[in-house]
Amino acid sequence: MPAAPDVAAAYRHCEMITRQQAKNFAYGIALLPGAKRHALSAVYAFARRIDDIGDGTLPVPDKIAALNACRTSVADLVAGSLADALATGDLVLIALRDAADRFAIPLNAFGELIDGCEADVRGVSYATFDELRHYCRCVAGSIGRLSLGVFGSSDPHTAEPLADALGVALQLTNILRDIREDLGNGRVYLPADDLARFGCTLIPAGPDTGGGKIDGPMADLMRFEADRARQWYATGMQLMPMLDRRSAACTGAMAGIYRRLLEHIAASPQAALASRMSLPGREKAMIAAAALAGIGRFGRSKPAIGSQS
Repeated sequence: MPAAPDVAAAYRHCEMITRQQAKNFAYGIALLPGAKRHALSAVYAFARRIDDIGDGTLPVPDKIAALNACRTSVADLVAGSLADALATGDLVLIALRDAADRFAIPLNAFGELIDGCEADVRGVSYATFDELRHYCRCVAGSIGRLSLGVFGSSDPHTAEPLADALGVALQLTNILRDIREDLGNGRVYLPADDLARFGCTLIPAGPDTGGGKIDGPMADLMRFEADRARQWYATGMQLMPMLDRRSAACTGAMAGIYRRLLEHIAASPQAALASRMSLPGREKAMIAAAALAGIGRFGRSKPAIGSQS
């Protein structure tokens, strides 16, 4: 039967995308056993497709059309079968449909990721943290919930909001890392309320601002936002005891890499504004090894869901 090699090729394709493009997540995904590693690579590959549309160079109408095509693909995956996916010849969709047959992956969560990417394309900004939190839950909390579908959990009802919270923490870290780059792309994510509170101004790239303009005591604001992210990490890491050992190691490696990056940003905000910070590969590997060994966990405090501000 030809389906089996087609599915195997589809998973190989998704793993190649993950190895080449998931600079941080690949360290965690590599710690999973084969079937879960394949499934999470398929989730990542389709999420990457969506992200690449939002970050690409197409005109805005073409980006919106491409994101709508992804919405249609998700709807077809939910309604269809592996045979339907095989008929498309799309290796990522084939792998994702097979993964969804094997694990309880909430494919509809991709719709939230698409919503967040569409907000990026349309240049949406955020007046309050509540608005930003909704965006973070769309673009990163959705990935947490999709990943949880692959991992499984001893208490899914409790685990889902924790996975969502961990996604928010990771996205806040991304936002702090990418302030300068985002300005150059015409995007401001930090809430207007927070900018006003600290007397800061972020002006996106334009004819009169070049690559964008930053004014005010940004270091103070960034440390404030880092403290907020730490609260979300502390909540999200309560997920760990609800996962099996290898899934917990994967989660711990991913979160540990981003949490270490957050601490570097908080320690040197001006350096983070000057250039995009990242961890060296050796440091990422050490964090992943510690996660696999079950050490280096963080987040002992346990704020209630919804308590972050």
